[in-house]
Amino acid sequence: QVQLVESGGGLVQPGGSLRLSCAASRSIFSANRMGWYRQAPGKERELVALITSGGSTNYADSVKGRFTISTDNAKNTVYLQMNSLKPDDTAVYYCYAYYAVNYNAWGQGTQVTVSS
Repeated sequence: QVQLVESGGGLVQPGGSLRLSCAASRSIFSANRMGWYRQAPGKERELVALITSGGSTNYADSVKGRFTISTDNAKNTVYLQMNSLKPDDTAVYYCYAYYAVNYNAWGQGTQVTVSS
């Protein structure tokens, strides 16, 4: 089973930037899609950004124009560049990989806190 390890979270002031990384234990080239989700306290987990094996991307309306998802197949890593961060972006961010039915994985999550 693939393992995903996120990093890059932390505390940042409003308007600041962070880059999250998600390192996979196997090739992400064969993944059907990979994505970032987030869950704020008291709220359901929601999709933030998705990238398919063909390179198509999809973003939540709340992050369009501010966040960018990308991959480095040589490093088996998925990134989420987050700019112009807002307090509403505060959440635990999870990496997700979908290879096939019954073959997918979640990372352990990384905390992002946007506060002055």
